[in-house]
Amino acid sequence: MYAIVEMAGQQFKVAKDQKVYVHRLQTEEGKKVVFDNVLLLADGSDITVGAPAIDGAAVEAKVVKHLKGDKVIVFKKKRRKGYKKKNGHRQSLTEIVIESIVAKGAKKAAKKEEPKAAKPEAKGKDANVDVSVASKPKAEKTEAKKAAPKKSAKGDDLKKVEGIGPKIAETLAEAGITTFAELAATDATKIAEIISDVRGNHVTDTWPAQAKLAAEGKWDELKKWQDELDGGKA
Repeated sequence: MYAIVEMAGQQFKVAKDQKVYVHRLQTEEGKKVVFDNVLLLADGSDITVGAPAIDGAAVEAKVVKHLKGDKVIVFKKKRRKGYKKKNGHRQSLTEIVIESIVAKGAKKAAKKEEPKAAKPEAKGKDANVDVSVASKPKAEKTEAKKAAPKKSAKGDDLKKVEGIGPKIAETLAEAGITTFAELAATDATKIAEIISDVRGNHVTDTWPAQAKLAAEGKWDELKKWQDELDGGKA
């Protein structure tokens, strides 16, 4: 029996007792982790395909250890600019071992239902209706739009922090973090939780410290430090 499942932004074909290397997970070593985005299940000739995922199916695994992959050399050069930059990158990985593949019965996180708006009370036939108010719904909406406060000015360019791209900056803004000062005041673990749905491996350890230097206007010191970083990692 095998399954095709999405783990840490990648799709893998897995079977019981198989070792798999995935992008770094936040789970501690020795703990169990469940992946419920199962796209395909195969048990002999019986194959089940999800649309896109199979309801109730899951892959249970155990985190063996955290490690780094082989070094990859990244070389950048700009013609006629005298610019050359050579960096080495080692991807942060997590080694897991597949313990079981559950076909049915896996519990997924329940979606929160938004409260329904209360229905207006029905009025009797003899109730007095204020025609002047009932005939001006569009005017009230127009006035409400005019009275609505304008959005505040744009925040800082968080992409100046090494390791933050456009998608992460957008996700942080949706969480209310739009300035260097706000990012500096946020714990690295909390930042990792906020951007957990963004595809890729992101190490947030240095982001608050980088943001603090940016908020204080220490750009030369920040630039010197960023030249030593690799994707935001020391």
